[in-house]
Amino acid sequence: MQGDDLVEEASRQLTICNACRYCEGYCPVFPAIEVRREFGKGDVFFLANLCHDCRACYYACMYSPPHKFAVNLPQIMSEVRLESYKAWSWPSLLAGSFRDVRKGAMLAGLSTGLIVALALTLVVPAKLLAVHRGPGGFYAVVPFLVMLLPALGLTLYGCAVWMMGGVRFWKDTEGELPCPMGFRVLARTAFEILNLKWLQGGGRGCYYPKAHAAQVRRLYHSLVYYGFLSATVSTTLAAIYQDILHKLPPYRLTSAPVLFGSIGGVAIIVGVAGLVVLKATSDREPAYSPSLGLDYLFLIILGLTALSGMFTLLFRESSAMGIILTLHLGLVAALFITVPYGKLVHSLYRSLAILRHHLEQSQPQKRASALDEGV
Repeated sequence: MQGDDLVEEASRQLTICNACRYCEGYCPVFPAIEVRREFGKGDVFFLANLCHDCRACYYACMYSPPHKFAVNLPQIMSEVRLESYKAWSWPSLLAGSFRDVRKGAMLAGLSTGLIVALALTLVVPAKLLAVHRGPGGFYAVVPFLVMLLPALGLTLYGCAVWMMGGVRFWKDTEGELPCPMGFRVLARTAFEILNLKWLQGGGRGCYYPKAHAAQVRRLYHSLVYYGFLSATVSTTLAAIYQDILHKLPPYRLTSAPVLFGSIGGVAIIVGVAGLVVLKATSDREPAYSPSLGLDYLFLIILGLTALSGMFTLLFRESSAMGIILTLHLGLVAALFITVPYGKLVHSLYRSLAILRHHLEQSQPQKRASALDEGV
């Protein structure tokens, strides 16, 4: 389903949930449902991005299939999320990758192939296959500006797409509710984002891979999440070492950039592998297939990027370093170029949805008053 039909079906199921309220303690979606009497497009998009797909409600629901009400909230919320990603992204040609994972895979493959082909064409074979040791070894293979400028351009482009998406999210979901951002709301939002609180359902964990609550999905998500943050810290420290301390890479194994990068790389690899296994063995009934495809594409690109980065570290003093480094840069380009059009966008919209939820919950009376007045 797409468009109005999808919103209408989601609204139907949310209305049933609002009448039942059996699952209200599982996640923030249900308190957000309770302050609404109707579910328009903005409400449905907001609730879908507030949902963390823990699936607790699906297994607890007395109206899930084969009941005639056919309430399958995790599935319909997953489908709505993809629709919201597509609606908030631009340009529309690339935004279509949210619905057609083949477009995302093609985009990633083309960007990787282009970087590798350029390197093989422009870099002197003797340098590509030579052993480079000491400061500036990486730049002897691929010059610094050749690394920096594409990465900077892709980063700025991705940030622009995300910023536009964030503005569109807020415009579509805020309505007329005034939102003063007090410290308590911001602190609570940050806490829940940083500790991945809502990846534990009602407290016992997500129902992955089957109808049994466990904390393993939250664990693997945490490894990927904090591994990514650790890798970001590593990149920032490397920039400080190079541009402020005037020390060129590669750095010693005991240096801060290498330590943070190694911890982050290993965490990402383990977390990605765990999530892939969980998804491959999970119950398909509460899942939406195109969403799974998007998950796999992001996880595979991220996992290969981290793996190639670790191989670059391990073989940096061998003749294989040039080839591995080139492949790693190609995968980094694929990751960067698919960031605005892949599963990673859920981190942006889910964070904004949590903030939006706490702003709304801090003023429940005003929200109820607005509903009574037909706003």
